Amino acid sequence: MATLLEAEKKSSVSFPVTGMTCAACQARVQRSLASQPGVTDASVNLITNTAAVGYDPAVVTPSQLVDAVRATGYGADLPTESPDYLRPDRAADEAEAREARSLSIRAGVSIAAGILAMTASMAMMSSVALNYALLVMTAGIMVWAGRDFYIRAWKALRHRSADMNTLVSLGTGAAFLYSLVATVLPRLFVANGLAADVYYEAVIIIIGLVLMGRALEARARRKTSLALRGLATLIPPLARVAQNGDWIEKPVERITSGETILVRPGERIPVDGVIIDGTSAVDESMLTGEPMPVSKAQGDRIVGGTVNTTGAFRYRATSVGADSVLARLVKLMRDAQSSRAPIQRLADRVSAVFVPVVVAIAVTTFLAWYFLADTAAVPRGLAAAVAVLIIACPCAMGLAVPTAVMVATGRGAQMGLLIKGGEILQRAGDVDTVVFDKTGTLTEGKPAVTAIVAANGTTEDAVLRLAGSLEQNSEHPLGAAVVAAATRRAILLQPVTDFRSHTGKGVTGNVGGAKVAVGSARLMREAGADITALGTLNGSPGPGGETRLYVAIDARISGLIAVSDPVRPSAARAVAALADLGLEAFLLTGDTRDTADAVAREAGIRHVLAEVPPEGKVDEIRRLQGEGRVVAMVGDGINDAPALAQADVGIAMASGTDIAIEASDIALMRLDLTGVSSAISLSRRAMATMKQNLFWAFVYNVVGIPVAAGVLYPFTGLMLSPVLASAAMALSSVSVVTNSLRLRGATVK
Repeated sequence: MATLLEAEKKSSVSFPVTGMTCAACQARVQRSLASQPGVTDASVNLITNTAAVGYDPAVVTPSQLVDAVRATGYGADLPTESPDYLRPDRAADEAEAREARSLSIRAGVSIAAGILAMTASMAMMSSVALNYALLVMTAGIMVWAGRDFYIRAWKALRHRSADMNTLVSLGTGAAFLYSLVATVLPRLFVANGLAADVYYEAVIIIIGLVLMGRALEARARRKTSLALRGLATLIPPLARVAQNGDWIEKPVERITSGETILVRPGERIPVDGVIIDGTSAVDESMLTGEPMPVSKAQGDRIVGGTVNTTGAFRYRATSVGADSVLARLVKLMRDAQSSRAPIQRLADRVSAVFVPVVVAIAVTTFLAWYFLADTAAVPRGLAAAVAVLIIACPCAMGLAVPTAVMVATGRGAQMGLLIKGGEILQRAGDVDTVVFDKTGTLTEGKPAVTAIVAANGTTEDAVLRLAGSLEQNSEHPLGAAVVAAATRRAILLQPVTDFRSHTGKGVTGNVGGAKVAVGSARLMREAGADITALGTLNGSPGPGGETRLYVAIDARISGLIAVSDPVRPSAARAVAALADLGLEAFLLTGDTRDTADAVAREAGIRHVLAEVPPEGKVDEIRRLQGEGRVVAMVGDGINDAPALAQADVGIAMASGTDIAIEASDIALMRLDLTGVSSAISLSRRAMATMKQNLFWAFVYNVVGIPVAAGVLYPFTGLMLSPVLASAAMALSSVSVVTNSLRLRGATVK
């Protein structure tokens, strides 16, 4: 109970953070938020430029969290209102487009100016006039194109911190000041036996290449979120609503729950609802990834944003605005893409000390060249120190994990897999055991009565009337099948008193003055009814795995009802795909051993845990985890929610209850069990990509920094110029993003 009360006290907020450019920026903002009193968890994402914070509202407020971010030198603002996830954020979209366009223009102009400066220097050699011309050009580029580097570096310095902007500013600033002195006071160099060399072209090209890297990153970030942005454009602006006996067009945002809406062939469905009359086929591919339209008739649920393909129908609006399926999907996807995978912690720890260490290495490099070089010690030392500062910018480390998480969760959405964050993505890749619920998961969840047997002088209709009367008070799918069978036979159901549901066993109550029990053999034994009176009919279920519901009146067996729930066509393929991935599959059900074994045989599952009550499912998951297994649980019902929460990874069928989906980590948006293996396979691909990104990001710096410092010079006579260092730095970031983008076309089992 204490845990529940503590959970109720916690709140969460997500808000944009501006000015972050590298892993060091991200790490600093995150440390600041995590250190605030009352903060339970903080996640800062460099790709989405957002901070997601869990906090105790009795201790800290969102405004204080924003102030904590601003205190680190970065910008932050709270959302002015609750976000409407179905309304495209055109302002944010235009701002991103402007940023990418501005970066591209500044990068292009800088690189062109750098090439011009380099060409002029090579053609005209060094001259006073040329040096002054290059001085003016370089100062202009630094002020216009590179101003953000210097402004942000100054802010970081004021807050006693350092980041990528610090490295770029120190590198280009040192090269510019050296060149400035060489231009204005060349005699100072000559008097000390030094050539008055200038590095203006290097400063310009470095700025251009760093900006080019940022422009490519900005474009890549936009690509990763295109699918998510597209979801917000699926809702039509107007809907045809019934009003005073006529149909009027009404803006979607003004529709309220309960209104009647007409949808014609070829139109998009404006809001969620339930069909009142009419039939059609609805294209739900935007939600499930399934290309085949789904037949819909009276009583069926429909989702806003899907496409009506054939017939016309009227329906009643149910969930609108933020409560709609599409809005919740977009919110969950945004939350997932803003989350962090645990593997990111390694990059965070390195980034926390990276910039100060690099500055120390650069200073050491300059001093080593100054004291050890035989000729041109100062120019060589300066060039090497600048190269170290530029090549070490920790952009790649900051992008390595978030880009992979963002692309993988987006790819999952395209495949009908709602993966709720980076931590889930990482855990799913470690799964070695998958446990399936039976009813509604391995089976279609639409059971039907296949046979009725009467005993002890009772008729079939009497058996069905008694059972149906009780089961009309039950929410179990088997009970619904019994009630449906009674309705088809036009049997009048009777009122029930003293109704009780016996979880995992059946139901009891008084019908017409008699004590009636409907359920399993176990319930019959507890009621004192002898099922052996049914003789050979009390045998094993047929190949379809029928469930037998016994009916007893006043502790005397009166008959049984056989109910069959077809196994999903995708079940056997899903289990085979899991086996190909090296995973073991279990069936966990409260049904009888015979029924469970029959379903398991059809699905190809070897391990069966049967006759397990709902409260025992959690214990079974714990037992498997106690054996050292990493367990994924696949379920759909309310009674599956605790087991889904207990499992290392909970996977819910989208046809299931809201509580099961909320308790899960991954939701299968289409009714195809092969989505389980697809989710695990995608997770493994994503984890492999994250590890590749981190490996190359670290190797790049481990190898690049010593090379830039000049360790190869004694052996080869070669040094890495600052220009090449800036190109390598930009390409390292682009390579990480490009590697992650390969997940967009990932094909999985």
